[in-house]
Amino acid sequence: MPEDSNIGFWKAFPPIGFFLLTLIYGLFVHSIVFDADRLPFEILILISICFSSFYLMYLGYDWKTIEKNIVQKVGESVPVLFILFAIGVLIGSWIISGTIPMLIYYGISIIEPSWIYFFSFFVCIIFSLLTGTSWGSAGTIGIVMIGISQVYGADLAITAGAVVGGSFFGDKLSPLSDTTNIAALATNVPVYDHIHSMLFTTGPAAIIAALLYMFATPEVAASSGLSEVTSIQNTLTDIKAIFNFNILLLLPMAVVIYGSVRKKSIFLTLLSSAWVAMILTFIFQDFSMASVFTAFKSGFNTNMSDAVVNQDSPVLNILNRGGLYNLIEGIVVSIFVFSFIGTLSVINAIDVSLKKIMSMIKSGSSLVVSALTATWITNSMTSNQYATSFIIGSAFSDKFDKLKVNRKVLSRSIEDAGTMMENLLPWTPSGIFMAQTLGVAAWTYAPYQFLSLINIVIAYFFALTGIAIFKNANSQNDLI
Repeated sequence: MPEDSNIGFWKAFPPIGFFLLTLIYGLFVHSIVFDADRLPFEILILISICFSSFYLMYLGYDWKTIEKNIVQKVGESVPVLFILFAIGVLIGSWIISGTIPMLIYYGISIIEPSWIYFFSFFVCIIFSLLTGTSWGSAGTIGIVMIGISQVYGADLAITAGAVVGGSFFGDKLSPLSDTTNIAALATNVPVYDHIHSMLFTTGPAAIIAALLYMFATPEVAASSGLSEVTSIQNTLTDIKAIFNFNILLLLPMAVVIYGSVRKKSIFLTLLSSAWVAMILTFIFQDFSMASVFTAFKSGFNTNMSDAVVNQDSPVLNILNRGGLYNLIEGIVVSIFVFSFIGTLSVINAIDVSLKKIMSMIKSGSSLVVSALTATWITNSMTSNQYATSFIIGSAFSDKFDKLKVNRKVLSRSIEDAGTMMENLLPWTPSGIFMAQTLGVAAWTYAPYQFLSLINIVIAYFFALTGIAIFKNANSQNDLI
């Protein structure tokens, strides 16, 4: 380390500023000005890692110090990487066992086309509330809804937006959710007080989003004709030809729900569900052992079946996914992102930048606005909601106490601008996972992820107007 280790804002900010400018150019300016594709995010983040490393060397830090911090941060990401691997295995196992195909089959038979967006939103809300996991909801029920939408010719971007929004509703409000409990813990707020506070912003947002999805769906029904009906019937016939259905195929889903309710390890819960699915495959399906293991490794493929089906069917193609390497691109991006975060941690760039923001706060409204903004920036920079919760909780808690604003407003803000917004960013683990699992890019579904977009608008509106900005119990009024 250099002798002068006191890093001020203007020394700490350049790596962050360079990263933001690189993203703006690569993801927006380049495509708009030159009418070209967006530049690969992996290369943009790799350039940012190099700039940050050379900048730290310019400040006097040696490579061993930088490398140590990178290794430490990448090591902290291992649990996330394990979950990404487990989700890939889970998807492959649920497909080859017939669980997902069966849900798609009966979903097509039951759900009216005009309600597909609403049901995608509503079903994922229920499943995520029961399990407390957004990734598990999108990776299971979400894929089912995408498959049904593909049969009906619905807009997959809107469906994906509904699935992601519904999945994160439970991830935010379920007492079983890890992010919900972490946000409450980081601010020292009882979890049910935290959930009560979140209802003020997320509740109205969910109602408005549900209405929007309801109004969006009639266009699907209006476009349906004889050819679409024939296509749907052929799809049902092909699915039935490949898979055998049985009520016991719901057991893998029951395992996920049980493990979530009992607060078991999400990694072990997902793998346990996959092993149950494997056993059910051997019992009910006509696939060889080699095909089953291949589905776990590389994903399912309809070519594994001897049934004569239309291999060009877009719905059957959606079943060709899953496996250990299914999310390998997301895993690589996650490693790069955490490597960049490791370089920032050498000079505590994020903490130093937050202190600069804190020095400018003078009122309760500006405090909540600052907490929301700092949460969004911190989450986008760290790609880790756990870290964001503790960083923002630690930085803002005393200021909330000083200005007599109840900390449950802080815990709510951490989720409003963190948990709910993370899935809209294509470089965060949530954005990467949702895009690769559902087959729709984050930039594509983001405009239709009404829940998060409306939620953040309400959060800022409440902050500026003082609505639902609770004061501490020793104050004369409950609200500012």
